[in-house]
Amino acid sequence: MEFLSQMWSLLGLLTILQNVLPTQLLSLLHSLWQSLQDSLTPYCYFDVPEFLGSAAVEPNALYRHVQLYLHRSLLLSSPPPPRLTLSLPRSVAVSGGGGHDAGVAATPSVSLSPNHSVADAFNGHRAVWTHHADTLQDSLEERRSFSLRLPKRHAAAVLPAYLAHLAAAADHLERSSRARRLHTNAASPRGAATWSSVPFYHPSTFDTLALDPDLKARLLADLTAFADGREFYSRTGRPWKRGYLLHGPPGSGKSSLIAAMANHLRYDVFDLELTRVATNADLRALLIQTTNRSLIVIEDIDCSLHLTGDRGIAAKRRNKRRRLHATASDDSSDSDSDGGDMGGGGDNHRAKVTLSGLLNFTDGLWSCCGEERIIVFTTNHVDDIDPALLRPGRMDVHVRLGACGAPAMRELVDRYVGVGDHEMLHAAEGCIRDGAEMTPAEVGEVLLRNRDDPDAAVTELAVELKARQSAGDELQWEDSAAELSDESPRKKGRKGLGWEGKVRILGRLRSLTKSESGRRGV
Repeated sequence: MEFLSQMWSLLGLLTILQNVLPTQLLSLLHSLWQSLQDSLTPYCYFDVPEFLGSAAVEPNALYRHVQLYLHRSLLLSSPPPPRLTLSLPRSVAVSGGGGHDAGVAATPSVSLSPNHSVADAFNGHRAVWTHHADTLQDSLEERRSFSLRLPKRHAAAVLPAYLAHLAAAADHLERSSRARRLHTNAASPRGAATWSSVPFYHPSTFDTLALDPDLKARLLADLTAFADGREFYSRTGRPWKRGYLLHGPPGSGKSSLIAAMANHLRYDVFDLELTRVATNADLRALLIQTTNRSLIVIEDIDCSLHLTGDRGIAAKRRNKRRRLHATASDDSSDSDSDGGDMGGGGDNHRAKVTLSGLLNFTDGLWSCCGEERIIVFTTNHVDDIDPALLRPGRMDVHVRLGACGAPAMRELVDRYVGVGDHEMLHAAEGCIRDGAEMTPAEVGEVLLRNRDDPDAAVTELAVELKARQSAGDELQWEDSAAELSDESPRKKGRKGLGWEGKVRILGRLRSLTKSESGRRGV
């Protein structure tokens, strides 16, 4: 009791002195006391205010980094700090149950409560963060800040590396958590070129893509090196951008690959429709409006503009290619592609966007107005594109997506119907090795409509591949005969395999697989 009475007497004396002594003297005494504390303490303290300057209007980027970093640290810390603040903005709560994430509850954010601390470890040193929130006098506003406590002996050596570690972790968390959007260009009522957008949700990832394993590994390595290449591009003086050309027949997975790239990098997607762009100036205006960390996509570039010097020669090449490699099931796709070319050509005649404007868009001075951007062109017919668009610096990586190979086919079968080994699966692989072709979209459709019956799915897939192999052999024989007789197979028509032919093929496949099993002693 005597100790408490002495403490109360001391506090009373301090209160009297505070009211009696001049303000300048009190400030001096406080500074002396603070200096004494600083000289005796074994720690250094660093303040990180939310806003910079005396007016406190400019946001402090480091405060945001600390906030994100502590959010991740608090979720992983064990045990957690004694007091945390949970928050869920109303807009997030309302939109969290819609779109692709329907039925998934929105996750509240976690932050350190005001005037509480949390410890962190870095390279064997202990760092302590404290969150301060002071209410301003005669105001409802708060002035928030973080303070960092480090051991005084090691502070000079630890601080730069620790802040770099913190910034990298915060940047990664911001990338993975930020909402992404899909943009498309549209003319405003006043005629200016603008973007409109919707939330971007697409389930395609590199884990779900049916790609050749080596190609998938090369793409992932290239994308990761690009995303982590800030220092490299700065050191070499190259703009931080990269061009990808995806080419192949319809249904080969070009759009799915674009979505997988965006999901892997956590980038926004800007889907540029060139036929809606009136002039090269509008094209530049759209480029300026794109954000960093984005994919700029121009699909079917060969149908969007008049980009070749002689469309007649390109059309002859295209017709010859289709005559040699088309099958009976591709007729409708060919006619659709021809219609697209005709429609695009009509728009191209009116459009004023030129090849020169598009070249400047991809690697001219205006293409350097942002960073960390990937430009993607897609086409069904790469021979129809002007070579000037395809050189390195514009399209750095050329990716050919064609028919489904045996490993990709096996991956699709396993994912769709859960079959890893089946006698008809071996037969289907043999057909692929002998030249039968189906795109990933066609393989997926066969498996999708039979997803409740795995045996039927694999059997129908094998039958379809065998039918295409036979049709391809027959078409090749007809093409050779036509060359000798100077007649076109298109005029004579193709003989397709009906259901009776497919039944005969199925019986032959079963007998072949049984004999194969007998020879192997199964």
